[in-house]
Amino acid sequence: MKQDESSLTSLVSAFGRAYHSKYDTPKIFDDFIAKDLISKEEFSAISKNMIEGIEFLNKEIGERYKGKEEEILKWITQVQLSPTPLARSAYCEKVLLNEVNLGVEQYVILGAGLDTFAFRYPELKAQLNIFEIDHPETQEFKKKKIMDAKLNFPENLHFVPMDFTTGFGKQKLRNKGFENKRTFCCFLGVSYYLTKEENERLIKNLFDMIPSGSSIVFDYADENLFKEDGRFNRVKNMVKMASASGEPMKSSFTYNEMESMLEKSGLLIYEHLSPALINETFFKNRKDYLSAFETIHFIHAVKK
Repeated sequence: MKQDESSLTSLVSAFGRAYHSKYDTPKIFDDFIAKDLISKEEFSAISKNMIEGIEFLNKEIGERYKGKEEEILKWITQVQLSPTPLARSAYCEKVLLNEVNLGVEQYVILGAGLDTFAFRYPELKAQLNIFEIDHPETQEFKKKKIMDAKLNFPENLHFVPMDFTTGFGKQKLRNKGFENKRTFCCFLGVSYYLTKEENERLIKNLFDMIPSGSSIVFDYADENLFKEDGRFNRVKNMVKMASASGEPMKSSFTYNEMESMLEKSGLLIYEHLSPALINETFFKNRKDYLSAFETIHFIHAVKK
């Protein structure tokens, strides 16, 4: 991954959260810090690129809203860009906060990007150690963003540079103060970009380091990822855009495959949210374009 690629991926994700926080109601997930990590110039440039991409995403919508750039941007963001990141973040943080109340002391964010949890929950600084694991270039990019926004680095936030495709550096994590304590992990927006073998190895290596009762929340694509068109062809568009960006989607799982992979690391599925259940939980009765993405599932799994 090149620096500009990691920068773009994390920026676009932050853009979706910032847009939702600023414009959408009711809120699914309010990341009110995300806007501070994106400059006005970047927000404008991403908006412009999104609007110009409407012909690729949906020519009919482009014609219907010709000359109405705000409506086109709303359509692209709510249909294509934001649904999964918003719902999975809302689900993950709900589970995390419950786990903290039950005694979790460590939080590992795999593929953290421009995550803002540590900045939105300063009251947890004495209770929860947060370890962000991501590509070294992405982390340097994020640190610069934090400094540019004049935000203070929380004392409980630890950056652990790592490239998942080349292995899992257990000692790197320990060197940052990670201990064999009950831990909650999140793995959002990453599993599809790794092979099945890389996913299995990553989860196994991490859970070898932590005790029973530790758990993980993650999203994954089901077996229809490369066959399903989705609403407004958005699933097909997602796969095409990932490939065009140089980060192709590599893996999808049946539920049984996922259950079997987790069992190899001593994990049991505690909760599974299908696309239908995600839609019912997070998008019910909305009057805008937001709805759950076809083929994407959420799982909360616990170590026996």
